[in-house]
Amino acid sequence: MGAVTDDEIIRQRLLIDGDGAGDDRRINLLLKSFTKWCNSPGSPEENFTQYQRMLGTLAQCEFSLGKTLMVYDMNLREMENYEKIYSNIEQNITSAHEKIAECKKEIQRAKRVRKNRQEYDALAKVIQHHPDRHETLKQLEALDKELQQLSNIKENVDAKLELRKKQFHVLLSTIQELQQTLENDEKSDTDDQQSPAENAE
Repeated sequence: MGAVTDDEIIRQRLLIDGDGAGDDRRINLLLKSFTKWCNSPGSPEENFTQYQRMLGTLAQCEFSLGKTLMVYDMNLREMENYEKIYSNIEQNITSAHEKIAECKKEIQRAKRVRKNRQEYDALAKVIQHHPDRHETLKQLEALDKELQQLSNIKENVDAKLELRKKQFHVLLSTIQELQQTLENDEKSDTDDQQSPAENAE
């Protein structure tokens, strides 16, 4: 096995010794003293003195045990107290998150209001630079006339386009008919040329 460090020795002693007051060593000494006292044929005075010492050691062990129990109870109470504090902190954190979320919403609303006001101001400035209603109506009338003229031109172009489509369709039909006629003529000529040859055979 490897070398045992001082920290490991101290940790083992603390684990065995409880809170570090020497309880384990004291109990071992008490057991040895009790065994020795039971097996020792000493005088009554020495036995009584040894008995008193064992009672003192036992009282020390009981006192240490009582102190340990009190520390344990205190630790339990502290744990409960810490749990309450932790719960309160969690509640406060949750409340703070809710307040932060509400503040963020309020900031968003304020930003939206500010943006709207800026847009209103910009629109107001743009409106001030535009001509009045009478001038605008004149411009609208001129645009309506121009639009009407463009609509008439569009109708004329559409009519011409439709006429060209029909003419193109007629042209394609004529080409197809002419092609069919040529094919029929070629086939007829081929049949006429083969018939004398067949008759000669």
